[in-house]
Amino acid sequence: MSIGFTLSYPDEPLIWTGTHKSLQIKHFLKDVYWEKLDFLVIDTPPGTSDEHITIVKCLEATGIDGAIIVTTPQQVSLVDVRKGVNFCKEIGVKILGVLENMSGLCQPFTDFKFMEMTDTGDERDVSESVREYLREKAPEMLNLIAFSEVFDSSGGGAAKMCNEMGVPFLGKVPLDPQLCKVAEKGQSCFVDKDCCVSASALKKIIEKLMESIELPISPNSDV
Repeated sequence: MSIGFTLSYPDEPLIWTGTHKSLQIKHFLKDVYWEKLDFLVIDTPPGTSDEHITIVKCLEATGIDGAIIVTTPQQVSLVDVRKGVNFCKEIGVKILGVLENMSGLCQPFTDFKFMEMTDTGDERDVSESVREYLREKAPEMLNLIAFSEVFDSSGGGAAKMCNEMGVPFLGKVPLDPQLCKVAEKGQSCFVDKDCCVSASALKKIIEKLMESIELPISPNSDV
């Protein structure tokens, strides 16, 4: 369920006060016919606003399993996330764990585009010639997974923050272009063979999360 489903025009802006947003949240939680659910996952924006308090109050009686905090590795993100962790502690919501998203760019080496700078300062695509060279001279490199840092994680990232704040660290999910593609199509990364890097990372996190709330995962499940 999303506000976007209720708009007459997809580009229509929503200029709402905090009160209006809180009323819409209550409407979603109480008036939508959810049928029988295994899980109700609520994706909220960063911060510690009225919306978060409204959600907790509306769901208090149902017994909230907890919150999953998502961050990126750099300090500017972790500063806000620390506030989110303390917010959950103060209002009595269990922190199921912290997940580090966009934890480095990770993709098959052959998926990269290789560019060469010309004398005029323009870029020329030499990807195919590089791949041809590798096929002839170093075919073993064609199966490598390439990784590079996108954000500065020299401060220790989410793992260090979790250790300092005494909350579980669930793991890292790389910035995977293939995951972005299947998400745009509304498909699952677990059934797309090209999402091998991100799907593996997400599966481990889900298994750890399910174990923490003492729920089994079927061995035949696609997660």
